[in-house]
Amino acid sequence: MVRSAILWMIVSYLIGSFPTAYLVSRITKGIDIRSAGSGNMGAANVHRVIGRGWGIFVAVVDVLKGALAILVTGIASTVTAPWLLSLAGLAAVLGHNYPVWLKFKGGKGVATTYGVVFFLYPYESFAVTLMSAAVWYAVMKTMLYVSLASMTSLLSIPLFFWMLGAPVPFVLVSFILAVLSIYRHSSNIERLKKGTENC
Repeated sequence: MVRSAILWMIVSYLIGSFPTAYLVSRITKGIDIRSAGSGNMGAANVHRVIGRGWGIFVAVVDVLKGALAILVTGIASTVTAPWLLSLAGLAAVLGHNYPVWLKFKGGKGVATTYGVVFFLYPYESFAVTLMSAAVWYAVMKTMLYVSLASMTSLLSIPLFFWMLGAPVPFVLVSFILAVLSIYRHSSNIERLKKGTENC
């Protein structure tokens, strides 16, 4: 069972480590997205630097990375316990945030976390995703900061899971992913405090 967990964590990490933003910026503009705009390897930075269409593309692919990690683990593994899916989801987001191909310098994991959450606990997780997306929209509309909306929406996910009676591993991993994302947003938090954050 431990070997199975390690195997699917490695597979999920590799899926999550696909460097979408980096490849899109290299192929379309010949630039390294890590040295442009905010320097983040995420959809929001691609949107600002390359354009809205490519930003949406990166967001969709990054969501699919998280979803694929959960689906592959759930379908191909002989163990489908909540803790295994939770570890696979965590590994996928760690792959996005710390990709081995780019010296472990990746994104902030927001889109990939959403992909993980969407398939963790069907059908309840579909509702959780929609509710947290509504939180994102509300915060974005009122505060106008993508980073703040992203962090707030991710923090709402473990609460929604708990309210819907999800297994403890799902509540726990969604909380860990939210905290990880907040850690990855530390520079954004500093800019928010100073009033210099990009919208």
